[in-house]
Amino acid sequence: MSNTLSFEKPHPGERLAAAHPNEDTLSLLIRRRSTAAIGMSEPGPTPDQIDQLMDIAGRVPDHGKLAPWRFVLFEGEARKSFGNILGKLFAATTPDAEAEQIRFEQNRFMRAPLVIAVISTVLEKHKIPVWEQELSAGAVCQNLLIAASAMGFGAQWLTEWYAYDPDVKDLMGLRSGERIAGFIYIGSTQEDPVERKRPRAHIGRWKA
Repeated sequence: MSNTLSFEKPHPGERLAAAHPNEDTLSLLIRRRSTAAIGMSEPGPTPDQIDQLMDIAGRVPDHGKLAPWRFVLFEGEARKSFGNILGKLFAATTPDAEAEQIRFEQNRFMRAPLVIAVISTVLEKHKIPVWEQELSAGAVCQNLLIAASAMGFGAQWLTEWYAYDPDVKDLMGLRSGERIAGFIYIGSTQEDPVERKRPRAHIGRWKA
């Protein structure tokens, strides 16, 4: 069951708590698991929930206060119309594609009721390194996943071929220096995802 979060956005100049001890948040983070887009369904987030997602998405570390990202939302019939574009592009570049494969490409954005494209909009001639700006856009994607989970939705961060296709990027109006950080699929789910094996990262400690 999805929930509309009840909170007030902070105002510029307002003092905010430096820490927020919260066991529920820690539990969400340690148990967060992506939900396969193919298993999502209606309902998706309400307009109010989408507004909240957008507000939460931007609350990430942002060196230089550049907000080096923007969003393109796909909802309703817009998902189908964009899918038709993907199908045509796929068919044009894959002459031996079967009809079933083309239909799959056409229906990619129909897998979830809401798809959010996160566009990395770096400023290349700026004192803030490009890498730091790109990392900030990645943090935006992660915030969307966490916020969607907290609202009661499944979510998955995907790129797939169309995130890198120059024709798709042109059709979406991406400018020079812009790249698609990811497509965030968000929707309801009837089946809980199964935990996978998590690799143990190497941890070193600097010795004085």
